[in-house]
Amino acid sequence: MKHKSILYLIIFPLFLLTTGMNVYGKADVVSLQNLRTELLVNPVGIDVTQPRLSWEIRSAARATVQTAYQVLVASSEEKLSANEGDLWNSGKVGSDASVHVKYNGTDLKGNARCYWKVKVWTNKGESAWSSPATFTIGLLNSIDWKGRWIGMDRSFPWDSETQWSRLSARYLRKEFETKKTISRATAYIIGLGLYELYLNGQKVGDQVLAPGPTDYFKGVKYNAFDVTGMLKPGKNAVGTILGNGRYYTMRQAYKPYKIKTFGYPKMLFNLLIEYSDGSNEAIVSDDSWKLNADGPIRSNNEYDGEEYDANKEMPGWNTSGFDDSKWLKATFVQEPGGTYEAQMNENMKVMATIKPVSIKKLKANTYILDMGQNFAGWLRMRVKGSKGDTVKLRFGEDVQANGELYVRNLRDARSTDVYILKGGVQESWEPTFVYHGFRFVEITGYPGTPAIEDFDGRVIYDDMKTTGGFLTSDATINQVYKNAKWGILSNYKGMPVDCPQRNERQPWLGDRTTGAYGESFIFDNSRLYAKWLDDIRQSQKEDGSIPDVAPAFWRYYSDNVTWPSTYMTIADMLYRQYGDFESIRKHYDSMKKWMDYMAAKYTRDGLITKDKYGDWCVPPESKEMIHSRDPKRQTDGVLLASATYVHASSLMGKFAKLLNKNEDAAEFAARASAIKDAFNKKFFDPGKGQYSNNTITANLLPLVYGIVPENSREKLMASIADKIMIENKGHIGTGVIGTQWLMRGLTANGRPDIAYRLASNRDYPSWGYMAENGATTIWELWNGNTANPEMNSANHVMLLGDLVIWYYENVAGIKSDPDAPAFKKIIMKPEMIDGLTYARASYQSVHGLVKSDWKKAGKTFIWNISVPANTRALVYIPASSAEKVKEGKKAASASDGLKFLKMEGNRALFEAGSGDYSFTSNM
Repeated sequence: MKHKSILYLIIFPLFLLTTGMNVYGKADVVSLQNLRTELLVNPVGIDVTQPRLSWEIRSAARATVQTAYQVLVASSEEKLSANEGDLWNSGKVGSDASVHVKYNGTDLKGNARCYWKVKVWTNKGESAWSSPATFTIGLLNSIDWKGRWIGMDRSFPWDSETQWSRLSARYLRKEFETKKTISRATAYIIGLGLYELYLNGQKVGDQVLAPGPTDYFKGVKYNAFDVTGMLKPGKNAVGTILGNGRYYTMRQAYKPYKIKTFGYPKMLFNLLIEYSDGSNEAIVSDDSWKLNADGPIRSNNEYDGEEYDANKEMPGWNTSGFDDSKWLKATFVQEPGGTYEAQMNENMKVMATIKPVSIKKLKANTYILDMGQNFAGWLRMRVKGSKGDTVKLRFGEDVQANGELYVRNLRDARSTDVYILKGGVQESWEPTFVYHGFRFVEITGYPGTPAIEDFDGRVIYDDMKTTGGFLTSDATINQVYKNAKWGILSNYKGMPVDCPQRNERQPWLGDRTTGAYGESFIFDNSRLYAKWLDDIRQSQKEDGSIPDVAPAFWRYYSDNVTWPSTYMTIADMLYRQYGDFESIRKHYDSMKKWMDYMAAKYTRDGLITKDKYGDWCVPPESKEMIHSRDPKRQTDGVLLASATYVHASSLMGKFAKLLNKNEDAAEFAARASAIKDAFNKKFFDPGKGQYSNNTITANLLPLVYGIVPENSREKLMASIADKIMIENKGHIGTGVIGTQWLMRGLTANGRPDIAYRLASNRDYPSWGYMAENGATTIWELWNGNTANPEMNSANHVMLLGDLVIWYYENVAGIKSDPDAPAFKKIIMKPEMIDGLTYARASYQSVHGLVKSDWKKAGKTFIWNISVPANTRALVYIPASSAEKVKEGKKAASASDGLKFLKMEGNRALFEAGSGDYSFTSNM
């Protein structure tokens, strides 16, 4: 039986080239737009020569399992059409592997273009060949780049290099001529700090704020584009605008001991043209280019905003024939120092456009615009006035009681855009090289009366697909989920930052230790976090020390355990959620180096002693305080460091086994065992069933990390429950560290009811309290509306902890079996919690779409699920017996694709092959 197939190309973590295809059953109709992991379609310029291939199978037939595959990779479309895999013909390979299949063909050369397709055999039949897809190899070695770095290493009279640095954008251009028929043209650019690229007046690509930020002394990212259709016979022009970004930093010559600076904007550019007669030409960056810094973008500073003078516009500057006789000659400049790397994580782009909800006059010529949603991005404005009219847009997250913009929490970030009109016509403007975190905008100087229709909010974040959906019967949970989603996307900026609004915006490791795992259910963040692991590795000191912020734009090497251990937890998340083994292999030595460094430097009396931040942001004793000073609320730093090191050792043991490093695995197990013994000796009171001073975090970490003696687990859990329900009156009492395990720890130890109480609270302290007080994202502090404004960002994600994981894995019941990663085997076990009557969730895994939609109607449980092809699920159905479970209109045990395994308490456990199922049971 033949099956129709559709192929699409995506990239998975660490340069894993991926395709998806549908294997159709007899009556199956599935459209391509239903496929939700389509990313980096037909990628241009990857820098790995053994890409990993993946495909998704969809079939209406239940229990569809791949039995074999064949991949063809060819050097031309014609050869692929003829089924000639001159680069690689895998042959028929007996395997159920459909993700991360490594290319194993002819060595791939720089700038090569590859065409490929796949067919599969399943237990239901054989597919047809998929449609072709392509990928191209980039410039693999630094010597492959022709030309030189260009720019101008100085400021200009209108610039200001102070704490609030003002540096105008640099415009560069070059004309060239093509005299032959072009068969292919590829543009490669490293534009630092940020760039916009144009060919013949047209922007190349839809990315913004590119390339991705790195420590430019260690690595710089290049972007590649197929621009064949943008060139024309005869005269052509290439133009670039260079913005400042993180390269020319936001606080130039300010706290140099803390803030790393790199230099002035610069560029390396190659345009490789292949002609139909087989000849080649390269248009490269050199001193034949012209440069002008006296253009319309007068200043661009991520903290302070962008100033644009429309009277300085240069119509046609990026087209051929433009008079650039008054422009300066570009100069050769020093290269940044970092290794040239293809950017395999997504660039940022305008991901959504939202309309304001109101505009109010505050005073003469001053208005407050309310977007109705806190987010990260910028404002697009339409305006008509006289030449020289100046509109100022100042951004903030809140307004004061008198209606004025609240900006105290921005610290010294000015967050103001300025637009100077050329006048006489309708003008439309949005910035190019900045973004803001805001809900409200103060508008001054607008000619006439501004209206809602004159403004749009442009939502900016990494171009990653939304992979998850979630809804329950609880309105508070739903609002918090929405707030979490907006907060997460706001802080994806080519790296995971802590906040998008004040003078910080740094990639703190501790903010994402567990958060990245929860985020992965909502967004396909695999490439972002694989790139972030590279940032962490590049920031590691020679002795093994890892910073608290990576890339290390701030020089914070405090050697605490809880922040840098994120290196391990992110690698584990990528493996668990996406099957990314390569990240573990790539970073194992660096992770081990850090583990050895910390053990050697900070082991005292069998424990790891170094901690800096404590259980950061535990709810304080006063709503006006930022941090608690009550010793009863603070968790011992040695306890935090030692417990976290035990967990990191466990992860390293797991990684060592995966890599067949058995001696290392034994060593990490021995380290963990020794610390556990010393830990219990120092901190555990078995009589009271509590650790240290009995904070929730002090008790929770040894519980979830397997440190507590088995016969004391129940008593310890009782201490946690009493602390929450009696002393804290049913409210949260953990900071960043404890909240990472709070919801799962409670649920796994028999108290999902307490987890639900914490999730559904609407009074202080709780996530619901934020929503109750108008939050549309997640605050930095539990008391973010009352604490000192020094640290009360209204758009942080660190306090989410494991809440989003709990939503998907425990409420909805969608979890990847840790022993069969990437949802190859799915554990579907929703918690039956009093107060919740339904939950609906979906998750687009790398193997396909997983769905869970359950509801309770009296004693009847109704559950519709979807299991992707080439996977299986363990399905735990609430029921008094297996006989009480139906699938469709028949007994589940007799239903196609299902196998009853056993009763586990009040659950009937079935193994389900792929397919859609509809269960009903009597609980």
